[in-house]
Amino acid sequence: FWLKTAQEGSLSGTHCCRSPASASPLQEMVRISVLRDCLNGICNAEKRGKRQVQVRPNSKVVIKFLQVMQKHGYIGDLEIIDDHRAGKVVVDLVGRINKCGVISPRFDVCLGDIEQLASNILPSRQFGH
Repeated sequence: FWLKTAQEGSLSGTHCCRSPASASPLQEMVRISVLRDCLNGICNAEKRGKRQVQVRPNSKVVIKFLQVMQKHGYIGDLEIIDDHRAGKVVVDLVGRINKCGVISPRFDVCLGDIEQLASNILPSRQFGH
């Protein structure tokens, strides 16, 4: 944001955005990826050695993803809290997560192309050894 005043010279060619005084005080940042926030919170809590982490807001994608992680044994029990808003999830951590994250954008993949996409995007199996 910059604004040239009349004392500094000509007003032609100036860029004038909304001034900070005219900005609405109710504007807030929006969440871009709820799943990314969830996995980032879980990964950070796991690094700090926590036994539980509360994840908010809740969505169907987050619940399904956490259920897959639970089925494979990476996390413990899930407790879904319905607060009549966006909802919360309390996740019991078992200490098996080294790193987790989101691949963005979510690519559409055919069933036969999953192995090729995984080898293109994910690091090698010996990464970090």
